[in-house]
Amino acid sequence: MTELMPLLSEISGMTEAYLWQVALVFLRVGAAVALFPGLGEQMVPQRVKLAVSLGITMLVAPAVAMPVAAPAGILQPLTIEAAAGLVLGFSLRVLILALQTAGTIAAQSSNLAQMFAGAGAEPQPIVSNLLILTGIAVFVAMGGLAQSVALLILSYELIPIGALPDATMLAEWGLGRISKSFALALSLAAPFVLAALLYNLALGAINRAMPQLMVSFIGAPALTLGALILLALSGPMILTVWQGALQSALAHPFKG
Repeated sequence: MTELMPLLSEISGMTEAYLWQVALVFLRVGAAVALFPGLGEQMVPQRVKLAVSLGITMLVAPAVAMPVAAPAGILQPLTIEAAAGLVLGFSLRVLILALQTAGTIAAQSSNLAQMFAGAGAEPQPIVSNLLILTGIAVFVAMGGLAQSVALLILSYELIPIGALPDATMLAEWGLGRISKSFALALSLAAPFVLAALLYNLALGAINRAMPQLMVSFIGAPALTLGALILLALSGPMILTVWQGALQSALAHPFKG
């Protein structure tokens, strides 16, 4: 009996350390899942997100290199792990925001901003809804969920448990990500902006040549039809460019 007590005490200590490690992993995974494409959408119920977070935690926790002993302070490691998860989720969520911004720019340029604007969980133009839904479908079809789990496992080599990058470096990385997302959004919406510019110039020339013609009644339906045709033609190209940016973000999540 006396020999069994030290063994039980050792097992109890290992169990406590492992449970603490799983709790920390769950915080990082839960924060990342809240922002990941597909899983972090508002249309996904909170119970589903919680169940997915628990499932991913069971996959990621055994891959963490070494057990983590509970430190004297609890609040600091909990905050750091949640922040690390938000950083990982933000690195992919910003690409969804790029699609949303591109869709908004395209809709504002082509009179499609008010069509079915409130059809989705988040009120936005129909072009943004279409691009976001197809972007999520592309993300899932390319194995993005599995790659996201691999990214979470890799993150423990880049950001160990209890360690967070320097705030200045993190701010520079975030600003770089945001600037690149806006540049990507403008690039994706460039066909619509250019077509709208040429169309308005032509409409202005026609109005100057024939002032008595009601160009607004003729031009508005033509602009809407042309925008829908342009969306059908440029949609595959937009998603191909966006997929390349997504693959780059998954391969180099901390490249600013």
